Amino acid sequence: MDKVAEIIAEASAEVVEPRFRALAAGEVMEKAPGEVVTVADREAEVIIARRLRELLPVPVVGEEAVAADPDLAGALLAEPAVWLVDPVDGTSNFIAGRPEYALMVSLVRDGRTVAAWIRHPVTSTTYTAELGSGAWRDGHRLTRAPAGADPAKWRGSVKSRFLDPSRRRLLEANTAAFGEMTPGRHAAGFEYPDIAEGAADFMLYWRTLPWDHAPGSLLLTEAGGRSARLDGTPYHPEPPGGEDGLLVAADPATWERCREILLAP
Repeated sequence: MDKVAEIIAEASAEVVEPRFRALAAGEVMEKAPGEVVTVADREAEVIIARRLRELLPVPVVGEEAVAADPDLAGALLAEPAVWLVDPVDGTSNFIAGRPEYALMVSLVRDGRTVAAWIRHPVTSTTYTAELGSGAWRDGHRLTRAPAGADPAKWRGSVKSRFLDPSRRRLLEANTAAFGEMTPGRHAAGFEYPDIAEGAADFMLYWRTLPWDHAPGSLLLTEAGGRSARLDGTPYHPEPPGGEDGLLVAADPATWERCREILLAP
């Protein structure tokens, strides 16, 4: 666990942090319509992937590598063990000079996330989680207390950008039952820790790219929360495509009540 944390911190210090609020002209590109990438993303992924393979020689599924060759994501289903890498989570925040960006890695075995690392470079904070062994922030164990029984006191977010208009209208209307709705942090590497540490109580995602959600889902569930598809199936990282929603919440009871409220006709 410590070695992977070192790899992430070193890559961040080498190629990501020096470019924070210092990106030069030409260092931000569009990799797909509406999707941007920076040289920091690409260089960090190369460094992290190489060093992870030296530590454990299994395939690396990185966000930027998959952008160039989508077939690489198939390793999540075909291989017994896979590294997942998000070299700069919250790229739009990073480009804008906002501090909510993270570097994330997870290890997947037989389709289950078994270890996860999330680093916040601006505060030098590292979150880790290991399946069956707990969730941690800089060596301090995280235990999420239940959110309570009253939805009017809950704080959460619904990521509705990728929903069809009719479903978006239904979900957004149903959020009136909750206490406070926010737009989120535009970085899963901050949103999951927010729930694990009590700054938020739930989050509904629709698009669930594996490098975005595998680390945080393990962190949250090991802290006592729940991460599951809307049909109740526990979250497992899968290749992009075919998304059917992911609801994450402070505890199992909050998850059940959130789903009931959000999906009410």
